[in-house]
Amino acid sequence: MTLQDRYDRGRQVLDAAYGTEATDQTIAFLDLISEDYSKYLVEACFADVYGRPVLGQGKRELINVIALTSVGGLEGQLERHIDAALEHGISREELTETIFHLALIVGHPRANAAFAVLKQVLDRRLAES
Repeated sequence: MTLQDRYDRGRQVLDAAYGTEATDQTIAFLDLISEDYSKYLVEACFADVYGRPVLGQGKRELINVIALTSVGGLEGQLERHIDAALEHGISREELTETIFHLALIVGHPRANAAFAVLKQVLDRRLAES
């Protein structure tokens, strides 16, 4: 696989996961910071990791929600990944139960913050429907 093939594969995975518009916006933003870093993320994260066949995108998004909730302070990214989880078949109930379970492990303040983000995403989706 050439470097261009790797980039193109990563781009395809990103587009499938988040949509072309969101992918374009993310890449444009990252390019302003560093084109090399942007390229690295597309290739390493999406071609090499997200592109692996064992886990589906929904499970990957649920893992992202768990990780971002655990770290805390990344509500903007958490919002995007909760939205993507819903888009890829993870139910509202599964997200709620996951965050509820995390309260035992990461603490109530982080779980509360994640529940607030989940509510924002659900409210926005309801208003858009």
